[in-house]
Amino acid sequence: MTDNSKRQFVQLQSDDNVVVSTCGISAGTALSETITTPARMIPPGHKIAWAAIPEGQRVIKFGQTIGYATADIAAGDHVHVHNCAMGAHDNDYQIGDMVPELNPVAEADIETFNGYRRAEGRPGTRNHIAICSTVNCSASVVRAIANEINRSGILDDYPEIDGAIALAHGTGCGMAASGYGFDNLERVLWGYATHPNVGAALFIGLGCEVMQIARLKEIHGFSDG
Repeated sequence: MTDNSKRQFVQLQSDDNVVVSTCGISAGTALSETITTPARMIPPGHKIAWAAIPEGQRVIKFGQTIGYATADIAAGDHVHVHNCAMGAHDNDYQIGDMVPELNPVAEADIETFNGYRRAEGRPGTRNHIAICSTVNCSASVVRAIANEINRSGILDDYPEIDGAIALAHGTGCGMAASGYGFDNLERVLWGYATHPNVGAALFIGLGCEVMQIARLKEIHGFSDG
């Protein structure tokens, strides 16, 4: 198999009798020393016979029977609906029987990285202060606050803090107080606040919006501080 052929197709498992094209393969292309595609272009993602498949024999891909040859298929032929069809076969797939046995890594050899383990156990690789807008009307405010914090030098004495980030959006005001829209925004805002890369979150609203800070606190049972 040449380097060029490796880029043109992939064999998913060593005992498969078809390979899968990774690009459009022109007619008459040599895939190996003995296998050449026929006089028709084979589209990307399609199957090519990697061995002769007599009529009635199984077509095997990824080690599984995916159909049966409805005509004699020569090595290099395009394998598709014109010469392959479904058929009855053993349905005992023995799922997972080819999973290799894993050898657990010894505790002393487990690799680690510098990070922050949050209260619920998740590791964070950053320690940001998230300035979150609950409504589009406070979007400019959260950006201004984050920018001022980062430029002012107020965090210079806190090297463990990676800075402030502004998290704004374009909704939260004239929207339904329930349903998919509200639920999705509420989930995103709560995701901001509890992300493992966020050490602290500050929510800022305008006051008259539908997405109220008090309601977020009630839904998730958290308090100031």
